[in-house]
Amino acid sequence: MELPKFLIADNSKLEDDLFIVHTEYPRFILNVSNDEVHWMEEFDKEDEASLKSESQSLIEAAFEFYDNEMESLE
Repeated sequence: MELPKFLIADNSKLEDDLFIVHTEYPRFILNVSNDEVHWMEEFDKEDEASLKSESQSLIEAAFEFYDNEMESLE
């Protein structure tokens, strides 16, 4: 089964927060409310360099996904 690249998630215990889950490598959860990123991967020193260059574009794509989804609800 192929998963979507991004998913929207929430949690009743964190009522004020909304999350975007990136399901592909490098997997992460982005808290849209405060821009906090939780990486679901462990990175070694070699990975950190490529992660820094990739992470900004991935996070921007996550916010773009969120904006498009919210617009479709209006």
